[in-house]
Amino acid sequence: MIGRIHGKIIEKQPPQLLIDVQGVGYEIDSPMSTFYQLPNLGELVTLHTHMVVREDAQLLYGFASIVERSLFRILIKISGVGPKLALTILSGMNANEFIACVQDNDAAALVRLPGVGKKTAERLIIELRDKLKDQQVEANSAANKGVESQSVATSSVSDAVSALVALGYKGPEASRMVRLIDSNDLGTEEIIRLSLQAAVKK
Repeated sequence: MIGRIHGKIIEKQPPQLLIDVQGVGYEIDSPMSTFYQLPNLGELVTLHTHMVVREDAQLLYGFASIVERSLFRILIKISGVGPKLALTILSGMNANEFIACVQDNDAAALVRLPGVGKKTAERLIIELRDKLKDQQVEANSAANKGVESQSVATSSVSDAVSALVALGYKGPEASRMVRLIDSNDLGTEEIIRLSLQAAVKK
């Protein structure tokens, strides 16, 4: 199993990354909470990883912190929650926010995430309440450091819509979310961050 990756960021197309490790390119899927903390293209990054082996693919997921990876591993053990939905959950809220939802029985906030229905939200709260009770979570900064400015604003908007669709939102809904954001002079990850924040809080 691959538990950690350290290399140069070659491509960033949320939720996917391409990391060059001594000439070998690793394709990695990451939640937006990790994307917000990534350095610029061409710079080095270290990610804590989880590998999923299927009959038709070997998938690698990367996280900025051990806490994020731990939550991901806990989530995919819940019935009805696969890796894609786990990434969506960790993209819509950081680790502290998710644990707070579970501890406060806030199913309404979880239901606002794409792919999370009422039954799934209730199952997450019931099954994770005790598991997360004593877990100490470090604050996950949502600051978007190192986001590259796009020469064409529409490119950032288009990429943001594509990323939201990849995270589980329907095309029209993703477009509407982005239109509600003042995206002038914002990079792709910042547009996504603001769109997800608005969706969860609405």
